[in-house]
This record gives sequence, C-alpha cells and structure tokens, in this order.
Amino acid sequence: MDSIIVIPSAPHPAGGGQVLLEPGDTLDFGRDGHPGGDVRWMEIPHPGVSRNAGQITAGKGHWELSNFSTQTYVVENPEGAGEHIKIAPGRLDAPIPFEFSRVVLPAAGELLTFDVWAPRHEYLVRAPAQGQGAPTLMAFSLDRDKRYFLVLAALCEPRLRGEPHAPLPTTDRIVERLRPRWPAASRTTVQWNLDYLAVKLRLGAAADLAAEGARQNGKKEAVASLALRFDVVREEDLALLDAEGRPDHGR
Repeated sequence: MDSIIVIPSAPHPAGGGQVLLEPGDTLDFGRDGHPGGDVRWMEIPHPGVSRNAGQITAGKGHWELSNFSTQTYVVENPEGAGEHIKIAPGRLDAPIPFEFSRVVLPAAGELLTFDVWAPRHEYLVRAPAQGQGAPTLMAFSLDRDKRYFLVLAALCEPRLRGEPHAPLPTTDRIVERLRPRWPAASRTTVQWNLDYLAVKLRLGAAADLAAEGARQNGKKEAVASLALRFDVVREEDLALLDAEGRPDHGR
C-alpha cells in the first residue's frame, strides 16, 4: 500500500489520475510544465499559482508540505469541523498529521484545491498489559468514527443480517441508507469513500479499482468480501447506522 496518495482536482491540475508516493518520495507542484530531470511534478496551470509553488514529501503515516510561494497555504481536515493548518510562505517540511487532507491554494481570487490521503495510519488494538511487550497493530487499521466505516457497514448490511449471498446494495441504496445519519451523503461521496476503503484494505490503488460500470461493482464486491471474511465489520457495527445525529468525522 502506498504511503501517500495525491489526488489532483479538476479543472486546474493537469494530468488527472492519482500520484502514488512511497516514504521518502517527493512531489513538486506549480504553474509551469515539468522542470525536467528526475523531479516528480504536478502541474497546476493557473496564472495565480507560483511557477514552483511547493513540495510534498511522503512519510510512513504522514506527509510534509513545503511552501515555496509568497502566499499562505491552508491544509484542511475534511473530517474535522474546521480543523486546519496554515503553512506560511517559505515554510519547509511542515508535518501534516491528517489521514485525509485538502490543500487550499489562493490563486488570483480563486481557491484551488487538491486532496492528499495518508492511508498508512495505524491504530492499536489495545494497550499491552505491563511486561507483555509491544502492543499489537491491527491488520486493517480502520477507524469506526469515520464516515468510510459507515459506508462499509451500509455496504455489508444485507450479508451481516444473515443473508450471506445477498446482492450488495447499489450506490444509490447506500446513499439512501446513510441519509438519516449523514444528510450530506451523495453518490460522489459514497464512491469516494469506497475508493478509500479499497486502499485501506490493501486491495490496490483506487485508480486501479475505480472504473465505470461492472468494475465499480467488482470493487464493491472485493471490499465487502474481504471485510466480512476477516471480521473487519461485524453485526454489532450496524448500530452505527441507526445512531442519532451524524458522525463527528467524515468526508
């Protein structure tokens, strides 16, 4: 599984697709074309963006942002009710701890964005008893407080309710199921979270799994089958779907 996944946003970033970074890899970004050499480059062809605007450096479970411009950048946590970090002009290697991040660049009256995922975040199963050595890490590090877990629960609900061969719900049915808990749910946000689940469950980069038509159904089947086989999601987790209000975290 890649350490960091950068997702350019239309219409400004060129090239489309995703940029996959391993620990230690860097990605420069800015207005002009590729500077040449071995530099990995993401072009943002907008006149309000600096020619050489910044650099992303991948760590294992986090990433760092350098700001080469004369304007402050903001990195938002889409899950965090306004939580954000300001990256001052000239700041180098600022550590970004969010699992999901949205980088916001001010550009001549516009706000340009691109997303960064850090899917290698790990969580402890439990604290070890004294004298029993290091704690155990989860095989699949999913956080039940995040919206992607709600999407997983809704996806697997028919089979968790005792119908092991039931067809998986369509994306529209998942949206309908999540609306009482997550009013802003939509086809786009559900599909985004399914892509991220595929990465978190180590099924390959979302770019390899997320395609139209039958391949979208294949991705949902792969996510559900692995999650159910290894008890990543259980019947008791369905209570999350019926809890009052909406989750504190999620995209």
